[in-house]
Amino acid sequence: MRQLEQEGDIAADYLEELLDIADLDGDLDMDVEGDRAAVSIVGADLSQLVGRDGEVLDALQELTRLAVYRETGERSRLMLDISGYRAQKREELVALAESTIARVREAGEPVSLDPMTPFERKVVHDAVAAAGLSSESEGVEPRRHVVVLPS
Repeated sequence: MRQLEQEGDIAADYLEELLDIADLDGDLDMDVEGDRAAVSIVGADLSQLVGRDGEVLDALQELTRLAVYRETGERSRLMLDISGYRAQKREELVALAESTIARVREAGEPVSLDPMTPFERKVVHDAVAAAGLSSESEGVEPRRHVVVLPS
């Protein structure tokens, strides 16, 4: 737990500097979610830090993880959210998973979803497992996608 809090502190310092350099206003919230540190930036208009389909957010998350690695020497699984983008995306993905689960149960056939990022695939895999079905990832980045399997 202490290590995750330290990761959050390092990440927050790094992101605070980034916001200062970019002359953006944002408040940072740090938390521990399960087995990973989580940092959220909330503010007026931070859409440029999210980017199209979260591309900038993903890049910032990787840079922040590298900053944590530089300080600790340990790989980080830190999760970064900006303006609630990931939280909203998670809700959408859970809804997609639920409708896909219903289709799989009804038809008894596997259903392949569109390509997704690793974060998106994990959310879907978790929702499928919680419903008692199984899923697997197929393909190669950037076309890697989830297949939901009948039980």
